[in-house]
Amino acid sequence: MASLKSIKKRIVSVKNTRQITKAMKMVSAAKLRRAQENVVAARPYAKKLGEVLERLAKQQDADTHPLLEKRSAEKALLIVVTSDRGLCGGFNANISKAADRFVKERKTDYTDISLLTIGRKGFELLKNRQKIYKNYSNILSNLNYQTAALLAQEVIEGYLNAEYDEVYILFNAFRSVMSQDITLQQLLPVAPPQTAEEEYAPEYIYEPSKGELLGELLPKHIEVQVFKALLESLASEHGARMTAMDSASKNATEMIGKLTLVYNRARQAAITTELMEIISGAESIKG
Repeated sequence: MASLKSIKKRIVSVKNTRQITKAMKMVSAAKLRRAQENVVAARPYAKKLGEVLERLAKQQDADTHPLLEKRSAEKALLIVVTSDRGLCGGFNANISKAADRFVKERKTDYTDISLLTIGRKGFELLKNRQKIYKNYSNILSNLNYQTAALLAQEVIEGYLNAEYDEVYILFNAFRSVMSQDITLQQLLPVAPPQTAEEEYAPEYIYEPSKGELLGELLPKHIEVQVFKALLESLASEHGARMTAMDSASKNATEMIGKLTLVYNRARQAAITTELMEIISGAESIKG
């Protein structure tokens, strides 16, 4: 059995760890609140922009803009959104497994599949298993629309230069603190969301022309979808970390209880041993 000193030292160590996990939970809860507000604010805009694009795309030929044109798909780019830090449960591992599964299932459809990783953890998990086209780290800690727009413009430029024929983004969509859904979304070529047919579809007068509007809205649509995916992933990360730290704190509390029980038993055994030695010594003196 371990000594009383070593057991007490371990109890102190676990208590210090519990203080850290509780603090991290509180920090994640505060960050989650802000991230969740940003996600909720971004969703209606992204949805309405998709509806406008759908209406325009139905009235225009697919060849009117290169971002709508479907071409022979030989090369694909998968954008994988993870986090820069760990201690968030299976958040990063699950996304990495989904990326591996995508490559395995689609390898017969393309001659080449490259990955663009956002977040240091995803890069570290995938760099030895998949072909990494590029990696971006430390952009989620201070996320803003300008950063997402620059990333989207780079992806669009590569697509227009035929560096890849299809672009997908893989991320954790935020549902609740306890639930994040792994989501695969096609970015390019743009596939406007299909909604139910309206019984009465009003005819709109567009100024400028529909073609010019598509030219302006399609790149904006890609930027918004990338920004929304990053916001969803950021909120999911904080939710996953908050849940993981809450579980770690509970486990630490249970461990402290078990160690305290072991400590008390060892202490009682030591006291009993000392008493037996005293009694034995007293008896030997009498004899």
